[in-house]
Amino acid sequence: MNNNNDDISLSVRLAMEQYFRDLDGEMPAAIYDMVLARVEKPLLEVVLNHTQGNQTRAAELLGLNRNTLRKKMKSYDLI
Repeated sequence: MNNNNDDISLSVRLAMEQYFRDLDGEMPAAIYDMVLARVEKPLLEVVLNHTQGNQTRAAELLGLNRNTLRKKMKSYDLI
């Protein structure tokens, strides 16, 4: 599992370095929220797919309260 964490970290690092290169002098804004939104939706989609839509199990895997998971799902139009 440690290797996967390293892979994820490296992917984020490379994506962020590319993001800053692509800005071409423009000032970035709200980077934290932008990154979380780009990562959180596919994370929820993959975990929900893995649990065959079982929200209780998905919440357990994510370490979230089921109500929190549902709130996040609604915010990304997943329900």
